[in-house]
Amino acid sequence: MGLKILVIDIGGTNVKVRVNNGEERRKIPSGTFMTPQNMVNEVLKHTEDWEYEVISIGFPGVIKEGKITSEPKNLGHGWVGFDFGSALGKPIKIMNDAAMQALGSYESGVMLFLGLGTGLGSAIVSHGHVVPMELAHLSYKKGVFEDYLGKKGLKGLGVGKWTKHVNAVVRRFTIAFIPDDIVLGGGNSKHLTKLPPKCRLGNNHMAFDGGLKMWEDR
Repeated sequence: MGLKILVIDIGGTNVKVRVNNGEERRKIPSGTFMTPQNMVNEVLKHTEDWEYEVISIGFPGVIKEGKITSEPKNLGHGWVGFDFGSALGKPIKIMNDAAMQALGSYESGVMLFLGLGTGLGSAIVSHGHVVPMELAHLSYKKGVFEDYLGKKGLKGLGVGKWTKHVNAVVRRFTIAFIPDDIVLGGGNSKHLTKLPPKCRLGNNHMAFDGGLKMWEDR
């Protein structure tokens, strides 16, 4: 068997952990109370019976040169500058969470990924190269894209209106990015009542595949 990898997918509602040795995926509740140290403590507790050599982390925020550059909107504070390698005691690689799921969902050509979760994740994968984006906080209607396509929008608008906004935004992004393939992932993608043209549904398990791919060129 090859490298034993732990994948940590940090979300605004749950932190999901899994290793590539057939073990089940485990969930840890998260939210605005979740600081990086809390996350590390919970991950170590929930994975103490697992074996792994290295760790992949998907983080809901901006990553530059392997470092977190801004505090996440839906979690606690203290993420910028936090030393995950020392805290977890293993070599780590970190990537934007939407980019990690996009990497795991990629097949060919130019793919646009939108993660419909607590917020709105976004990334492009162009011929195997991942380009993380932050479309969530660009202006849209009376707020920003995340207000309408994230968890807040789903709850406030209802599934029908929320789906219409997802379709409208996908049309807008299709014009802008000219993708060959569009993947709608994230935990709330399953609620869509109508899928836009050229789209396919992803799922959060693809984040695990992306986390494994992060170590392919080590």
